[in-house]
Amino acid sequence: MSKKKKMHFEISERKILLRFFDVVFVLLSLYGIGLFFEFNYFEFSTSNFYWTIVLAFYLNAFGAIFEMYNLQVASNHFQVLRSAILTTSTTVIFYLLTPVFSPQLPKNRWQLLVFYGTIFIALYAWRMIYVQFLASHRFVQKAILICDREQVQELVLGLEQVDPHYKIIGYVNSDFYSKTEFEYQYVKHIRRDDLKSFVSENGISEIVVACQKTDGITPELYQQLLHFLESGKSIREYTQVYESKTQRIPVQYISRDFYRFFPFSRSNQNKLYIYLIRLFEVVFSIIGLGVGLLLLPLLLVGNLFWNKGKLLYTQKRVGKDGVVFKIIKFRTMVKNAEKSGAVFTKTNDTRITKFGKFLRKTRIDEIPQFINILKGEMAVIGPRPERPVFVREIAQIMPFYETRHIIKPGLTGWAQVNYSYGEKLEDSLVKLQYDLYYIKHRSIYLDLSIAFKTISTVLFYRGQ
Repeated sequence: MSKKKKMHFEISERKILLRFFDVVFVLLSLYGIGLFFEFNYFEFSTSNFYWTIVLAFYLNAFGAIFEMYNLQVASNHFQVLRSAILTTSTTVIFYLLTPVFSPQLPKNRWQLLVFYGTIFIALYAWRMIYVQFLASHRFVQKAILICDREQVQELVLGLEQVDPHYKIIGYVNSDFYSKTEFEYQYVKHIRRDDLKSFVSENGISEIVVACQKTDGITPELYQQLLHFLESGKSIREYTQVYESKTQRIPVQYISRDFYRFFPFSRSNQNKLYIYLIRLFEVVFSIIGLGVGLLLLPLLLVGNLFWNKGKLLYTQKRVGKDGVVFKIIKFRTMVKNAEKSGAVFTKTNDTRITKFGKFLRKTRIDEIPQFINILKGEMAVIGPRPERPVFVREIAQIMPFYETRHIIKPGLTGWAQVNYSYGEKLEDSLVKLQYDLYYIKHRSIYLDLSIAFKTISTVLFYRGQ
């Protein structure tokens, strides 16, 4: 007997849902307060429609900065409360200080308190509804894999660690010659003859194909997949699912003809995009260096007492087209930190001084790199530049690693805002997946997303 089909939202759909109803709940609450109480600070009319647009923009922008649209945060009661307070407070402050496009400050200051309270309660109430209902197991999407038996555990973990509402509950062994059965925890082995009944009885909505061997898709299995497709089931290739959910390129699952499947972003050759980004980089770098000059007295004193070496140091890094340049940074380690040779920086690395740890956490140590950006050696956003010795070592293991050199390295990047500091070669593979995703999907929207996440990293003191 067929079970009732469950509703499921993709990651992008849930984020759109959160953004949309954040604004809807806040605006409806403000409208209701104005309708039933003596609240006239924020009024709705065609003559001041821009008040609403500005408020909605601030809600979404500061919500992004304070991780309101991070799905892991959005599903946690305590983190939702923290993010809602920070988002509401910053939104209200910026809105009150915005001239022309926001209402005049009222004479009755209680109106401002009501304005703040209404936004916070509306935002928090909607997020509690999301946590209680939309982030629950009622919206789990069930899927099955068609793959080699040896791949099951790795493929399942690769998807479910990113989207907890995506459950792979079974697999069909695509190795036609392997007769042994294997089950991984709750992921059952499905015989080909039982596939149709299993899909029907378990409410499967998606079938993911991850075959390494083409002869694994026999004519009989192909006919079954065709039947599922005609009946409305989603059938997708594993690398497509992996990329959409993890926002990484799954290089470990693609053979050496990878470049046939890798349409580089048109923005990499878009002259208007490149010129606009370059203008932004120059302006931003000048501002950044200005901030660095203001902090210079503090940095000199801190470096004198804790680092006890030259404030600035340079290091060779690989840039665009494999050209080596010297990156400029504030010192964060003890002198002669690499007298035994180059090694990856580790968590709680004893070579990093106390003051250096502060500089890294706040990203202040990277301010001198604005000089590299002005010189055209780096960009504000792009893959982080790696040292030549590590590039040679990693490229021998990962054939696609040097692909990241087709664009300028960046001060921050997609890998930096989504993954912790790389301590070993395995971490470099994960970061490479993020870097290639950025190169493939490079756009103004993705750049803005990285910028907002970088601000969150600094504000929440998460630098490495």
